[in-house]
Order: sequence, then C-alpha cells, then structure tokens
Amino acid sequence: MGRGCFISVEGIEGAGKSTQLKFIQQLLESAGKAVTVTREPGGTPLGEQIRTLLLTPRLEGMSAETELLLMFAARVEHVRQVISPALARGRWVLCDRFTGASYAYQGGGRGLPLARIEALEHWALNHLRPDLTLLLDVPVGVGLQRAASRRQQPDRFEQEQAGFFECVRKAYLSLAKERVDEFRLIDASMPLPEVQEAIQQVIMAFIEANQGA
Repeated sequence: MGRGCFISVEGIEGAGKSTQLKFIQQLLESAGKAVTVTREPGGTPLGEQIRTLLLTPRLEGMSAETELLLMFAARVEHVRQVISPALARGRWVLCDRFTGASYAYQGGGRGLPLARIEALEHWALNHLRPDLTLLLDVPVGVGLQRAASRRQQPDRFEQEQAGFFECVRKAYLSLAKERVDEFRLIDASMPLPEVQEAIQQVIMAFIEANQGA
C-alpha cells in the first residue's frame, strides 16, 4: 500500500469547517478510503493541553511569538505521532486546520513576518504540507454572525475584533493565490447544498487524480 493523502480544511470562524469535515469524511469513506480525522491545535494528548492554553482567555495576555511557538509545538507532536504514521500506513488524513492557519492567524492576524513562519515550517515539519487544502471562504461579517449564533462562551481567538479577522481572511486568500497547486477556494457563503456540491466536485477530482493512493 502506498502513502495516503493529506487534506486540510481552513477558514475563519463561522466558515462551516466542522460541518464540511464530516461531509468530506463521508465522501472519502464512500470512495473506499481509510480516513484519520484530526484537528489543530490538538490531535494528541499534549496537543490538546496546548490547545487549552491557546484558546483559554487570559488576563495577562499572550505574545504573538508565544502563540506561534505553542502552535508549532503542538503541530510537531501532531505530525510525528498522528499524521505521518497514518500517511505511512496508507490512510488519508483529514485535518481541521494545519500550517496554513499559522500564516493566516499569526502572520496575517498578529502581524508576524511570514518568513519566520516559513522557517519554522521547514525546520519543524521538514517541508510537510497538505496535498490538498480546501479554503472555506466567507465574508468576515457573515462568519462572525454564524459563530456568535452557535457558541456559548467565545474563546481567546473568537474574542478578537472584526479587523483581526479581516487580516486573517486576506492572508488566507493570498496564500491560496500563491499555492494554486495545493489550495482550492470554496465560497462558503452559499447555501449549504451548493457549498457541498462544490466540495464534492473538488474531492472527487482529487480522488480520481490520486487513484493509486
């Protein structure tokens, strides 16, 4: 059995990632793929503890550099313990966010230099990137309205203002233009059936192009 394929799903708050991850998992499994579904930050016991550190609102705040390094600390464990072993066994990995989120949130949102994030990516992950990234794109106002309607207590990121998420969205869109071989842009502001039809077209084409995996 050959190496599996690595798919990530990205987007700002309210883009619908949780709903679409389940839909993508069903598509892959219906095509006979063994799927490992995971998330970032998290994915391992240590990663989930780091997730709690990152998402819990704190009075003393957290520097952008600390946030970025914590993200990568969780990510290294995630890659070594979950993602790489699953891919080596021929499983398809479906991940709720990956390094693209660091370029968008810590790069775009926090204003850290993209070159610094890229250096960490290369050093810590040995150039590992998803084979396919679906960017679920929604206008910030739409995403934040959706997120507010479903959450009980906003986490540390969800407490940010609209301007922060405008920068995050802009960084995501720039990344998608730069990495055209990896990214597929999905208009997630459409009605759910249309969003899932667009996703299905992308996923089925990707499966067909990777028949040996």
